[in-house]
Amino acid sequence: MAGLRIFETDPAAKPKPRQFADDFVGRFRSGRMVGNRPESLATWRVTTGDPEVADAVTKLMGGTSNEWETTGEDFNEIVTETDKVLIVIESPKALTADMKLWGRSGLIHHCDGVEFLSPEEDAGQACGCPPLMEDRKAHAKSGRGPSPYTNLVFRLAEDYHLGKFRFQSTSWKLVEVLHEIDNALSMVKGEALAELSLELVEFTTKAGRDVSYRKPVVKVLKPYADAVSDAPDTDY
Repeated sequence: MAGLRIFETDPAAKPKPRQFADDFVGRFRSGRMVGNRPESLATWRVTTGDPEVADAVTKLMGGTSNEWETTGEDFNEIVTETDKVLIVIESPKALTADMKLWGRSGLIHHCDGVEFLSPEEDAGQACGCPPLMEDRKAHAKSGRGPSPYTNLVFRLAEDYHLGKFRFQSTSWKLVEVLHEIDNALSMVKGEALAELSLELVEFTTKAGRDVSYRKPVVKVLKPYADAVSDAPDTDY
């Protein structure tokens, strides 16, 4: 049976990738749950509820699309074969961050590090978080204080019209350099071409223990409008 070709004569009628309730076609993730334990990954994991998006991601980044157990709409997952991808960020507003502490009943602490952001009756009041970064991390690790939640909205540079993706991270390493990323985005007029990667960090502690992990990195490269005319094999 020949493939259906009705959209060749009317490409504008071809359905666009399905946007979900939150207006995103997929999520980039740096890990997954194995049983009840989190597992960090060396390459990007992308989840989506749209088979066409899943297929496009596998073609761009490698991997195989499979279904995974989730209560959300993004039931397809692709553990890709790459730890970096070129993305397009619309503006500095596409990068946001706040501090959250979740409990069994839901969100129990929501602030910007100095003042509460919610609930509405507490917004603007001092949140009581410790001023020193080391103490903030200790409180978060013990479950007494909030952790950073960084959100990035972007498109894939190699398939711009596929739709918007988002990446959410609780990495302290990322939040420590958010001001640098924001400044870099502010220097770009219009959309920015950037690289989103999982950078390998390795070191040996004073006690002689070898430690390695992946941290998310956002590197702003240049205006996207300028990059459009670059050669396909340009090494950024």
